[in-house]
Amino acid sequence: MVKDDNIGPFVSVIVSTYNQPEWLKKALWGFEQQLEKNFEIIIADDGSTEETKKLIDSFIVNSSLKITHVWQEDHGFQKTKILNKAIKVAKGDYLIFTDGDCIPRNDLVSTHLGLSRPGCFLSAGYFKLSMKISKQITKDDIVTQRCFNAKWLLKHGLKKTFKLNKLTSYGLKEDILNTFTPTSATWDGNNASGWKKDILAVNGFDERMQYGGEDREMGERLMNYGIKPLQIRYSTVTLHLDHERGYVRKEMFIKNKAIRRVTKKEKRVWTDYGIVSKETTVEN
Repeated sequence: MVKDDNIGPFVSVIVSTYNQPEWLKKALWGFEQQLEKNFEIIIADDGSTEETKKLIDSFIVNSSLKITHVWQEDHGFQKTKILNKAIKVAKGDYLIFTDGDCIPRNDLVSTHLGLSRPGCFLSAGYFKLSMKISKQITKDDIVTQRCFNAKWLLKHGLKKTFKLNKLTSYGLKEDILNTFTPTSATWDGNNASGWKKDILAVNGFDERMQYGGEDREMGERLMNYGIKPLQIRYSTVTLHLDHERGYVRKEMFIKNKAIRRVTKKEKRVWTDYGIVSKETTVEN
């Protein structure tokens, strides 16, 4: 195990989590397999209990990963707020965002780095799994990467659909599918990346927003700022582990849609409710 704190990470991976230690453990096992080693992980923890802290502390001591745990008290769904705190802590010039219920394939960091371009952000892919398959995945399945193998997943009960191409596309096929997919390139928090300076330029995430498009709204402000979204959903994926969403309420979607409508209509770049708060701006 080698942890060289003298080598500053060029990349910071920000992983959001909330009371899902079983899934977070599998995600961190995935990051231990990365082909690119020079990155740090900032765990953006939206109020998890002691069980999650113990898991993270164990990885900090026993893993080669460079991990920082950023935690806030549980006051309901405040993902945007904890992500902004994680952005401020991040040492990297380039930021990759994912969720603690997503297992990264071993090329996640290297692919985001390799495809990064000035003035752009990357919109990558994820592959949803059933609860049955999510539970079945072991550490050995992640170390060997067989859980990303389409045949392995089909053998374990996955239904065959076109989306399997996310796991089987390389080279020319990958480029063609990225180019002609009808899905727009958007900022999706389970697998997206961009330059820290660009994210700071739009003041990060809007902290008024809760579940439902909260990630995409920042992406829309980045586009208004002139940052071009690049579609790479067939280039690298995460396996999205199944879970319930007991925190989701209808009023969250209504409020978020209203904020996004204003962002689009007025072509807003900056939010007064982001990393630099309105109150701070007034005081200064």
